[in-house]
Order: sequence, then C-alpha cells, then structure tokens
Amino acid sequence: MSFTGFLWAFAAAAVLVAGVLSYAASSQPDGLDATTQRGCTMVEVNGTEELHGECIAQSAEEHRFAGSPLADYAIGGNSDLAGLAGIVGVAAAFAVLFAVVRTIRIGRSATRPAARAGEVAARSDAEPE
Repeated sequence: MSFTGFLWAFAAAAVLVAGVLSYAASSQPDGLDATTQRGCTMVEVNGTEELHGECIAQSAEEHRFAGSPLADYAIGGNSDLAGLAGIVGVAAAFAVLFAVVRTIRIGRSATRPAARAGEVAARSDAEPE
C-alpha cells in the first residue's frame, strides 16, 4: 500500500471513530479535570455550574478559543452535534497533513532532477575513455 493510500485509509478510520464513537464518550470530567476539581463540589446556581470549596480548578480561565464554533466538542454550543464536530476536526487535521505532505513531495521532486543530472555528469567525468 502506498503512503497516500495508507493516509486515506487512516483518515477513513479516524472519521468513523470521530463521527460514531464520539456519541459514546462519557460526559464526566476526564482525569485532568477530575484531579483539578478535588476538594471542590459542583453546585448549580441560576442554571450554571459553579465550583465551591478549595481546588485548583477555581483559578482556571477559559482559553482564547472557547467561543469558537467547534469549542467543547460541539458545533455552535450544540453538544448533540459532537460527531459532526469530530468529523470536521478530523477533516481539518487531514487537510493540513495532506498539504504538508504535498509540499514536501513537491520540494523533493523539484530537487531530484538536478541531483540526478549532477550524478550523471559526475559519473561521465569519472569514467575512463
């Protein structure tokens, strides 16, 4: 299988995992969130969750992409679209990967003919008549 064929197969598997298995993911905090929330309790106040107690998570701030369209594994804040958000994320990552690979291949193919011509010239100079 060629490298490009491998990338297409890997992309298909990634899309399948992102689109289907993301709905089976737990809504509970992951290990890092759970660790930073030790010592605190989550309390619902006016429809939002607040931390009460003393824990590292109280000093956490939102990152600069928190308001972006694909933040928090959702599309526009709609967590029912987690699978679609995963597929869009995988597609964006593979688009970047393919662009990088193509750029590298173009760069390599542009230097190969010159290198081969130099090798041929060096060989013809070294051969006795």
